Amino acid sequence: MIFKFLKKNFYINLSLILLIFLIDRFSKMYVIYLDNKFTNKEEIFSSKFLNINLIWNEGIAFGFLSFSEGNLYNFLTTFITIVILVILVMILKDNSYKKYALLMIFAGAIGNLYDRIFFKAVPDFIDFHIGEFHWFIFNVADIFITLGVFFMIVLELISDKEKLNEKI
Repeated sequence: MIFKFLKKNFYINLSLILLIFLIDRFSKMYVIYLDNKFTNKEEIFSSKFLNINLIWNEGIAFGFLSFSEGNLYNFLTTFITIVILVILVMILKDNSYKKYALLMIFAGAIGNLYDRIFFKAVPDFIDFHIGEFHWFIFNVADIFITLGVFFMIVLELISDKEKLNEKI
C-alpha cells in the first residue's frame, strides 16, 4: 500500500520541493556572497522600485516575533518545525490540486527552517518600494510560501462555490 502511494507522483512532488529549495538556497547564498564582497555598501543593488539589501530575520514572516532570547527563539523554531510536519501530513493525505499549493508552502518553509537551524536567522533581501514606502523585506522562500497560501485560498473559494452550486 505505502509503496503504491510513494510511486504515484512521488518524483514530481520531490522534484518540485527540491527545485524550490535549491532556488531559495542559491539566491540566499549569492546575496550573502555579494554582501560580504561589498561590505562598505548599505545596499547590494538599488533601483527605482527594488533594492537588494541583506538583513538577518530572527522572527517569523516579515520579521514578526523577532527576539534575541535563545529559549524563545528555540521555542519558535520548534513550533515552526511542528507546523511543517503538519503540512507534510496534509500533503500525504491530499490528492487534489491543493497538494501543489501545500508543496510550495512546504518547500519554502523547509528553506527558511534550514536557515534558522544553520544560521540562527533567515536571510531576507528583496526590498520592494514605491518612493519612501517600503514593503517588508523578504526572500525567495517567502515568495513560494505566499504563492502557496494564495493558491490555497483560490482553490478553497472555487471549491466552496462549486459546493454552493451543487446545493442549489
